[in-house]
Amino acid sequence: MSCRNVTILGSTGSIGCSTLEVIALHPKRFKVYALTAYSRTNEMVEQCQRFLPAYAVMADVNQAEDLESRLKALNLATQVLSGNQGLVKVASDADVDSVVAAIVGAAGLESTLAAVTHGKTVLLANKESLVMAGGLFMNAVADSGATLLPIDSEHNAIFQCLPQSRENSLVDGKGMRKILLTASGGPFRKWTREQMAEATVEQACAHPNWDMGRKISVDSATMMNKGLELIEACWLFDIPASKIEIVVHPQSIVHSMVEYLDGSVIAQMGNPDMRIPIAYGLAWPERMDSGVASLDLINSDPLDFEQPDYVRFPCLRLAIEAADTGGTAMAVLNAANEIAVEAFLSGLIKFTDISVLIEQALSEVSIIEPTGLDVVKSADADARAVAGNILKTWNKGR
Repeated sequence: MSCRNVTILGSTGSIGCSTLEVIALHPKRFKVYALTAYSRTNEMVEQCQRFLPAYAVMADVNQAEDLESRLKALNLATQVLSGNQGLVKVASDADVDSVVAAIVGAAGLESTLAAVTHGKTVLLANKESLVMAGGLFMNAVADSGATLLPIDSEHNAIFQCLPQSRENSLVDGKGMRKILLTASGGPFRKWTREQMAEATVEQACAHPNWDMGRKISVDSATMMNKGLELIEACWLFDIPASKIEIVVHPQSIVHSMVEYLDGSVIAQMGNPDMRIPIAYGLAWPERMDSGVASLDLINSDPLDFEQPDYVRFPCLRLAIEAADTGGTAMAVLNAANEIAVEAFLSGLIKFTDISVLIEQALSEVSIIEPTGLDVVKSADADARAVAGNILKTWNKGR
């Protein structure tokens, strides 16, 4: 069995760290070719010492220089790059076999698209790539012959529930009736809007089941994350939003389901640990040990399923509306959400202001057809500017 070279985009985040844990279990199957990080230089030094990548990339040039000097002091041969240009290089390099796309937010779009364009096997955790530029992205997959494997737990579950041969499995009257996309409900599943208005950052980031970064934890608390996942599922599985049903499942044991025309519902289950879908993606079409304990069904809590509440969680409604609108609406939604979440994390707005800011930005930015990446990037920039101006107006009035 040949050893595969792996680039991890976002190696110091939760997905990146989990990927490295899985790779460490299989040193004869995988070699870390490149690691990338936004700002966590200390963590990057530790990862480079352990995995000895050919390249390490930092977003900021000053941090890249700091990393380079520290690695030289340790006599490590890892070459240090910086910025988006560095990300694109390690995502598309001819020596790379697989790319784990785990950068959070719009910052991961270009490097993930570069990996796809160069025909890599891409393990996709950066859902924003499909939210912002789904049509362009999936066309690039088809044109290049890239292998796209979703490693978000829900999309990986759906992928596992589909037949190996998917030609007759899409929602066209031949096989699949609908997707049941599960959601934990987040930390505020039973909170009122009035209670949410007083929520702290610490409470919003305290997910009951998953250990995630702060941004995605807030997205889970608003349920925007599930809205983004619905959009992602539309592109991944060539299915309209009307054929995706969101089901709140607080235990996070059933990761998603597929219902077929004969009434069968196939579910993928497992402990809430991202190493399971990551291991599936790395080993596909085979399976290998992920390091995760077996699911103990006998001693597990009962499994509950509920309908989502679109009134208490308006971000979910906004995402579905953006999917129905199409065009650059989804890029605008994503950009406004990133600005709003950062404002909440910085203490500038209340938790319940997040959805208000997004909805106002969506009403003020023109929606057009995303004919190219430049159009998507322009829509993203416009939405960020509009959302930033809304924040300034709010701060002046408060």
